[in-house]
Amino acid sequence: MCTGLANGIIMLVIMRSVATGGGQAFFGPPNYSLLAQYHNKTRAFAMSIHQTAYYIGIILSGYVAGYVGQVWGWRSAFYVFGAVGVIHGIVMAFRLKDKKDAAPQTEMPVKEKVKFTTGFRVVFRTPTALILTLCFSGLIFVLTGYLTWMPTYLYETFNMDLANAGFHSMFYTHIFAFAGILIAGKLSDKFAAGNPARRMAMQGMGLLVAVPFIVMMGNSTVLPLIYVGFAGFGFARAFFDANTYTVLYDVIPAKYHSSASGVMIMTGFAIGALAPIVLGAMKSAMGLSFGISMLAVVWLVCGILMLIGSKYFYNRDYRKIRNEQ
Repeated sequence: MCTGLANGIIMLVIMRSVATGGGQAFFGPPNYSLLAQYHNKTRAFAMSIHQTAYYIGIILSGYVAGYVGQVWGWRSAFYVFGAVGVIHGIVMAFRLKDKKDAAPQTEMPVKEKVKFTTGFRVVFRTPTALILTLCFSGLIFVLTGYLTWMPTYLYETFNMDLANAGFHSMFYTHIFAFAGILIAGKLSDKFAAGNPARRMAMQGMGLLVAVPFIVMMGNSTVLPLIYVGFAGFGFARAFFDANTYTVLYDVIPAKYHSSASGVMIMTGFAIGALAPIVLGAMKSAMGLSFGISMLAVVWLVCGILMLIGSKYFYNRDYRKIRNEQ
């Protein structure tokens, strides 16, 4: 909310990057850990429903923020969204609760203090979690590059105005991701009942299916085909999104869920933050169409790596956690 008060670049960076980004960092890890407490057999579907809010939020926020900024100025957009966030935070502080144990314990267990480095050690010593973290980083790299440069691509290549370029680049992808993730969540819980490793295999297949759609949206010269590329890209990536935290929590002890989530998110967004720079360099050297098409290579490698992980590591790591518990 205070970003709207910024009167210079330093305050803008502090409020938008350090304060806003730092605040958001406290939401993700415990958020998914809390969902996992309440859902076991329906975990993927529950997290899929939660993820739909992200897709709808991206579509609506771009339109609402643009409208508020156009009518009342860009500062008002931050005031409005910031105020909603403050109210939301107060409601969550009072309404969100940890799941209570089914059977009351006569003695209070001694809780192990989880150190900052423990999350890193657990993730990097668990092959499935390590592969997932690397591929999650590849996912964020491609998504960040897409979100940053696709509106510019439509603007420059098809002479769209900025408002239409922003809308079309987000709408088809996320509306099809909305449908895809609900389907993927249901299928994941169903297929995993027979073999938990199918969750990770589904993620790998989702990335591989998205590859030709990325190439399509980076090379087509006809707008309808570009939109088909957006739709296929969004629908296929949903099969990764639906299983991300379910896969991680399947191979990580429950007491490390939030720490492991934090490690994966931090690594993913640190690597993903390089995408705008990389695509910007490619745009200058070989054109933006080439840069967007090259994003397909990242998901091709990640998709294959996920399939390897599902075949050779997942069930071993899954059984190890169950035996320890």
